[in-house]
Amino acid sequence: MKRIFSAFLFLVAAGLFPARAQTPPVVTMGVVKIQSATPIYIAAEKGYFRDLGVDVKIETIESTGTSMPLLATNRLQFVVGGIGAAYWNALTKQLPVILAFGTASSPAHNAVVVRADLAGTIKTASDLKGRTVGANAPGAIPIYQLGKLLETAKLSLADVDVRYIPLPQISIAMGNRALDVALISPPWSNIVIDQKIGVPWIDFDDVIRPQPTAIGAFTANADWIKQNHDQALRVFLALGHASRDYCQAYHHGPNRVEVEDIMVKYQLATDRASIDALPWQSRDPNGRVNVLSVEDIQEVFFREHLITQKFPPEKLVDASFVDAVAKELGPFQPINKDSKEVGCR
Repeated sequence: MKRIFSAFLFLVAAGLFPARAQTPPVVTMGVVKIQSATPIYIAAEKGYFRDLGVDVKIETIESTGTSMPLLATNRLQFVVGGIGAAYWNALTKQLPVILAFGTASSPAHNAVVVRADLAGTIKTASDLKGRTVGANAPGAIPIYQLGKLLETAKLSLADVDVRYIPLPQISIAMGNRALDVALISPPWSNIVIDQKIGVPWIDFDDVIRPQPTAIGAFTANADWIKQNHDQALRVFLALGHASRDYCQAYHHGPNRVEVEDIMVKYQLATDRASIDALPWQSRDPNGRVNVLSVEDIQEVFFREHLITQKFPPEKLVDASFVDAVAKELGPFQPINKDSKEVGCR
């Protein structure tokens, strides 16, 4: 914290940031409340936003897709959650939105779980033809992942029966044999497996290329970050510092208990036992979004007719803030040198 605050004072003195006003303007974030949002709450809890002169208001949203109109009209300055087809549809309508900072990437532990009685029948991607597949939302990352899996068998989404079911109800649907397979991640996959309703089949991290797969991000109001560049940079510097805190805890560093406490306090996890039992989603410590992955998501969504227009990489991702964070904070190194975790590096 001392380093980032000292850096802020240096930037003020150098004239790169104007001195902080007594009442900083409010920046409103619409956040899907899942584990990958943890750095936002770290930054709020530990005062990183405050110390960099920004007043952040966090509002819980159901999905990034349904909140795009609020973002486009600047009622929200950021929407934080999964990358989905709604983003491209907003760009097609020429709405001022842009991916600006990553929140989640592979390894994400998203998996295909097969109903237990079909474990010996569904063995390859080609065996999915005609099967009922459960997913939580149309045009979301699991649908992209399913598209990539089907592609290996020269199939498409039209070859399966996708049914959209809220995650808490997927175990019930599978238990009633309404689903043959489900696209789920922890803790929902663990529930299905522990109840012996389904068995793990394929981890998408073993199938999807390019890696790391871009899964979640801060989608920003493009006009706002352009007109309020200094304020936006303060937000991302605070988030960069908090992302590194998260990554140290991800690698079982000395701050693990502190980060777990924040997860429980802000209801990003039910209890400490579940936090320790389940794998954490990875992320880039600086918030970098893999542009090649975003372009690949675009290709699959376009091929599957989930979006109607493709865009060049510079229209998809603004990497300037991530570059500034990386330059300011320097290389990230896990404190726990014995960590075998492959993500968050």
